[in-house]
Amino acid sequence: MTIVCPLEKPMLAKTGLRPAMALAACLALLISIFTVVAPARAAVEIQKVVSDKGITAWLVEDYSVPLISIRFAFEGGSTQEPAGKEGLGQLMSGLFDEGAGDLERKAFQDRLDASGAEMSFNSGADAFYGSMRMLAEERAAAFELLALAVNTPRFDDEPLQRIRAQSTARLKARERDPETRADIAWTSAIYGGHPYARRSEGTPETLAGLSADDLTVFHRRLFARGNLVVGVVGAIDAETLKGELDRVFGALPAAPQLAPVKQVEPKLNQRIALDFDVPQASLRLAYPGMARDDPEFFAAYLMNHVLGGGTFSSRLFTEVREKRGLAYGIGSGIVNRDYSSALMIGTSTRADRAAETLAVIRAVVEEMAENGPTEQELADAKAYVKGAYAIGNLDTSMAIARTLVDLQVEDLGIDYIERREALIDAVSLAEVKKAAKRLLLAEPAVMIVGPAVGVDKED
Repeated sequence: MTIVCPLEKPMLAKTGLRPAMALAACLALLISIFTVVAPARAAVEIQKVVSDKGITAWLVEDYSVPLISIRFAFEGGSTQEPAGKEGLGQLMSGLFDEGAGDLERKAFQDRLDASGAEMSFNSGADAFYGSMRMLAEERAAAFELLALAVNTPRFDDEPLQRIRAQSTARLKARERDPETRADIAWTSAIYGGHPYARRSEGTPETLAGLSADDLTVFHRRLFARGNLVVGVVGAIDAETLKGELDRVFGALPAAPQLAPVKQVEPKLNQRIALDFDVPQASLRLAYPGMARDDPEFFAAYLMNHVLGGGTFSSRLFTEVREKRGLAYGIGSGIVNRDYSSALMIGTSTRADRAAETLAVIRAVVEEMAENGPTEQELADAKAYVKGAYAIGNLDTSMAIARTLVDLQVEDLGIDYIERREALIDAVSLAEVKKAAKRLLLAEPAVMIVGPAVGVDKED
C-alpha cells in the first residue's frame, strides 16, 4: 500500500495547502486507513534518553510516518493555585501560543502555522501538560517555537483579556446548568477544604483578579527540570532528541517551587441532594479507592471491571439497564489522584425512579462486597483488560506519548507494558474478593440531583 500525504514543501506548493492544513489532512487519511487495516500495537520498544543537561525522556522511534509527537508534564497542577486564584492554570494554558520571546501573537502563530506543527497545553489537578505534533522535516522550527513557549511566554495584555473574557463567558453560561452545580456540590462535599474541592476552571470573580504577574509567578513555580517528565514518539533518534530536549527544557530552573499538599480521604457516609426541576435525576456514589502503587491495585481494578467498569458486561449494567430499564448507561471507576483515590459510580434515570435505581445499585454493590465475582467473571475481566490496553493506549503516536508520560508520573517502570499482562494473570479470585470487601463494605457518599421524588432530602 502506498500512502501519499502532501507534507513535503514541493507538494505543499503544488496543492496550495498551508502546512497545518496539510498535516491535518494527512493525519485524517492515516487514521481512516489504519483503523481499518492495521491492528493496535501490541508492544513498543521504549528507550530511556538522558540529555547532556540531564533532561530525561522516554522515546519510541517510529519512522512509518514522518511525524514526531512529544508530550510532557510538570507535576503540580491546579492544586498549586493559591486560594482565591482558582483558574490560574487553565487561564495560563490558553496563552502559550499567544506570543513568546520576541514574537508577539501574530508573528508566533504565523511561524507555528508555517511549521505545520500543532501545540497545546492543559492544566490538570496534579500536573500541567503540554504537547506538540510536528512534521519531521520541520523539527528544528517546531522545537524552536516550543522552546520559546515553554521558557518565555509573554502573557501580553490583549490575549490575556481575550482568553479571560472567553473563559468567564463559558462559566456564566454554565452557572445554572445542573451538572455544573452538581460537580461543585460533589467535590465540596467529598473533599471539604482540600484543593481538590476548588473549581479548577475558576469563577468569574477569581478570573477577574488574575494578572500577568500572577501568571508569570505561577509559570516560574511550576516549570522546572525537577518535576518534568517527557514522552516522545516518531521519526527522531536518541542522539537528535538529546539536543532538542536541552533546547526546549535545558534552561529551566533545576527545582520547582511547589507548596505541600496533604493527602485527603473522601468524606463518605453522607447524602447530598440538589433539587432541580428536570425530567431526569443523576446519581453519584463514592466508596473508598485504592492507590495506584498499592499491591492490591490490580485486584481492585479487576473487581471494578466486573462491578461497573466493563460497561455492557458489568453487573451494574445488567441489573440497572438490561433487566429493569432504569438507565441508558451506568458505570463505575477507580479515580486515582496524587493525594486521594475513590471508587465512583454514576448514572442518570427517570426522576420518579431515582430511589428504585439507587436501591438496585446498593444491592449490586453489597452482593459484590459479600461474595465477589465468579471465576468466569474474573477470567472474562482479565481477558478484556489485557486486550483493551493496546487499543486505548498504544493506537496512535500521541496516545503512546501520553502513555509514556503517564507511566513516568505514576512511577510504574519503563518495562511496565511488558509486565502488565503477567501482573493481571497473577491476581487470584481470593485477592479480588478481598479487594471487594476492602472497598465496598463502607457506607458511601450519595448524591442525587433532580426533583426530590421518592428520596430522602438532606440539606
